Amino acid sequence: MGGGIARWMGELARRFPPDSLVVSTGRMPGSDAVDALLPNPVDRIGVPARRLRTVRGLLFWSRRVTRLARRLQPEFVWCGQMRPAAYPAKWLCERLGIPYGILVHGGDLLSLQHRVHQSRVKRGTARSLLGSASVIVANSRWTGELCQAILGELELDARPGFVRVVSLGTDPAQFRPGVSTEPVRARYGLDGDGRWIMTVARLVPHKGVDVTLHALAGLATEHPTLRYAVVGQGDHLPALQALATDLGLRDRVRFLTDVSDPDLPALYNVADLYVGVSRQAGVDVEGFGISLLEASASGLAVVAGRSGGMPDAVTDGETGVLVDSENPRAVATAIGNLLQDRDRARRLGATGRKAVEDRFTWDRVVTDLQSIAGELSAAPRKALPR
Repeated sequence: MGGGIARWMGELARRFPPDSLVVSTGRMPGSDAVDALLPNPVDRIGVPARRLRTVRGLLFWSRRVTRLARRLQPEFVWCGQMRPAAYPAKWLCERLGIPYGILVHGGDLLSLQHRVHQSRVKRGTARSLLGSASVIVANSRWTGELCQAILGELELDARPGFVRVVSLGTDPAQFRPGVSTEPVRARYGLDGDGRWIMTVARLVPHKGVDVTLHALAGLATEHPTLRYAVVGQGDHLPALQALATDLGLRDRVRFLTDVSDPDLPALYNVADLYVGVSRQAGVDVEGFGISLLEASASGLAVVAGRSGGMPDAVTDGETGVLVDSENPRAVATAIGNLLQDRDRARRLGATGRKAVEDRFTWDRVVTDLQSIAGELSAAPRKALPR
């Protein structure tokens, strides 16, 4: 699976110490091969992952985790998302008294907020699932503040420490400066003169690739050889290709839609700087921005939006530059300034690299979650009023 949530869950499955975690989820094509590489077991129930949200899927899942829990006697349960994982977690909590925590990401909360405004039944369900949890962990301060606001709307008075922020991470051993770029330049047609900016994202409207294309067009006179590599897949690709053509950028933009994970570190090293200017669009938002950290780990200065949780991943003036995600001129100015001031760009990249090494690693994320679970599995549970 692609996307930041899948990456977060996959890294937890990889990095929890052996025999300290059991993953319960549905089946997906190729899952057996992936599971065999993980240090902790994955219990795949006989339901495709996409069907777990159905009534039948939830009942089957809930019964399966109850049998699993009776055998393994876990101390704590983490829900990778509220829907659908909190349903079997609540079932388990009610029957066996095992506490659970919910990981929230940003867009899921905006969607939840919309649903509870539209339906009394969904409001009641949200109150029950959230109110029975021992903790909610947000991926950024922005996501945490949104969660607090929704709890207030649901009339759930969160006790101190109920909503916590655990910033996400990356792997500085995998993403690093100095990776050879010759193979990927040849493989993806990135040879030639000029400098590169880069975005790694799903090709959906809120990721802001269209804004970056407009910014690139605005830089055409000053930086005529500047080019743009866009790494990702998505339904918005035809619209973005058409926009690049309309802006006269067809020969200066590469849409790389079939990039393997092993090639990503080298592709970051092709770029002179990274641009990630997502914005909120309806219920779509950048709750944190893992690719921003991958770029920083690779020693790149980052131009990022102020929207959502991205300011937790990029410190303005220290590891990158924050701009208005809706303003192509502001994005162009930030890109142009960093291209002209190479020393400043190098300083921002070096500081970003150190920030990743010091604070933004997946191992630290695992340690934080283990600490929270250890604290709450040992403490008497005090449920929120409901």
